[in-house]
Amino acid sequence: MTSVNELSFRGRDRYRPSFPQFAGLGVVVIIEGVFAYLRLGVVGFCWLLLGTAVLVGLGISLGRRSWTTVGTAGITICWGIGRGRTYSWQEIRWIDVRETKSQYGTSLSARITLANGKRRSLPALQHSTQYPDPDFQADFRRVVDWWKSNTDPAARFEPPKRLWNRLTPRTAGFILGLLITVIICAVVVVGARA
Repeated sequence: MTSVNELSFRGRDRYRPSFPQFAGLGVVVIIEGVFAYLRLGVVGFCWLLLGTAVLVGLGISLGRRSWTTVGTAGITICWGIGRGRTYSWQEIRWIDVRETKSQYGTSLSARITLANGKRRSLPALQHSTQYPDPDFQADFRRVVDWWKSNTDPAARFEPPKRLWNRLTPRTAGFILGLLITVIICAVVVVGARA
């Protein structure tokens, strides 16, 4: 339960799959299904379809269940599983926005840097072409204001930029999707040779 003064950002308010997304996914599933049916038969096709449906459903469910809460205890982050993890204000050394440019536009994601150097993105406090948030800058400023009012200026420092932190969840999802596709193609080829 959140108090009146806490800030709350919920995935279910932000991430609503659109018709073009489902249409694109449908095309991929149809192509995957045709190849699976031709190479693996009906049983292989059914297993592949079931696996794809489970992965897509899990991804959508986790995205919609993710949230960030900002309050007196610190920032609590939940990626859709469990009750989330609270990072106290004393643990948080920096708050910034990661900007990622791609062929689909610019994506902005608020993130925190902890005292141990680890960075955490804040779920549902993001802006992209696919999921625009006109209030992103104002919401980010409110989070920074909370941080500044609850930390000592001497405890704040901007961390050095690292290559690994440029990897966005979207890019990681794309890489995972490619990896799954390669594995499926390998299964189809091995199944055809057997």
